[in-house]
Amino acid sequence: MRALYCIIFYLLLPFVLLRVLWRARHNRGHLKRLHERFGYVAPITGKRTRIWIHTVSVGEFLGALPLIRELITRQDSELIVTCMTLTGSERIEQTLGGKVHHFYMPYDLPGALRRFIKIVDPDLLIIMETELWPNTLAACKAHGVPTVLINARLSERSARGYRRISGLTRAMLSRLSAAAVQHRADAERFIELGLADTRLTVTGNIKFDIDFDDEQQELAVRLKNEWSNSGPRLVWIAASTHSGEDEVVLQALRQLRDQGLPPEQLLLVLIPRHPERFDAVASLCEKSGFSLVRRSAGEAPSLATDILLGDTMGEQQLMFGAADIVFMGGSLVDVGGHNFIEAAAWGQPLISGPSLYNFAEVSRLLREAGALEIVESAQQMATAVQRLAEDEDLRSLTGAKAQEVAEENRGALARTREVIEKLL
Repeated sequence: MRALYCIIFYLLLPFVLLRVLWRARHNRGHLKRLHERFGYVAPITGKRTRIWIHTVSVGEFLGALPLIRELITRQDSELIVTCMTLTGSERIEQTLGGKVHHFYMPYDLPGALRRFIKIVDPDLLIIMETELWPNTLAACKAHGVPTVLINARLSERSARGYRRISGLTRAMLSRLSAAAVQHRADAERFIELGLADTRLTVTGNIKFDIDFDDEQQELAVRLKNEWSNSGPRLVWIAASTHSGEDEVVLQALRQLRDQGLPPEQLLLVLIPRHPERFDAVASLCEKSGFSLVRRSAGEAPSLATDILLGDTMGEQQLMFGAADIVFMGGSLVDVGGHNFIEAAAWGQPLISGPSLYNFAEVSRLLREAGALEIVESAQQMATAVQRLAEDEDLRSLTGAKAQEVAEENRGALARTREVIEKLL
């Protein structure tokens, strides 16, 4: 089965490289360090314990960041952090600089992985969430490198996909040394697919273990004052939006304007999920008749500005602290939602579409607490935003409930650290 997988991967590799070239039309950064994706990386000197952490992109990196910062302080250890995306790489370098060794993750090809592991010589691989690759786990097993899956989640939808390749899935999971999973339902799905229950620990979601230091809180207050002109203007953030969702958000904004919420009372901060869409979304906003300021321009929105386009990287968490209402994207299209926890930890009332299978448990907790409203259309979104905009007590109460959910579910980081230490 794995041999067939390798053949398919090799056949698909030209299309993968063509996709890289296609993306490089807009950003040449996609071509830089391409050699790392084939395992050609700079040697690491020294004899300290080497902990390799893989986070596929920005969201997973931010989720793992508290753990990474703890492991950096571990005596006689050094960290290698890999990712798959350009935006993830930029965020790792921006946040951690020279505190870790950073490379792109090699493609899941036996030769590339053998080369990478021989050069890096890791003592442990930590994989964030569900970034499982058959050859990666096989190569680690062959080289005696323990592997642990942390903050693992497995939706029923994903489990159905793994069942279709049950032979490959069972062999892959058998090579995991341990798994720290978010919830009991996730654990049961992993066990059904072939992971031994003796290797499983239910730890909770480490993304709840988020802290905002004094500097972040001060920056958020400053940003809120800038966006609201130090007045009563409210800030509605539509975060991590995908194609098909921006249109719905703009339709909702048009309805809100028609219903008596002018720009001086409500500013929309629209943050597309992928940077390659920034220009297209800016054009869409302007074609829809709205006045627009781009965050990257460094210009503060005036009271006549309808929309601030969040076209910078690494600021979304801070922006949540400057919000009054948050809609989380990836939920009106079939993506499965994005992480609510940062906005909840800031104490923001939340709105989402119905596609939430990637955050089923978090969304359930928030909905049961009365902190999250589900909408399915522009009309419903406009109604939800207007209700919150017009009722300060409702905003405060709903935001407090979201923050309470975030606080009550902390502690996963310490439990995950225990699982990791046993393998070191």
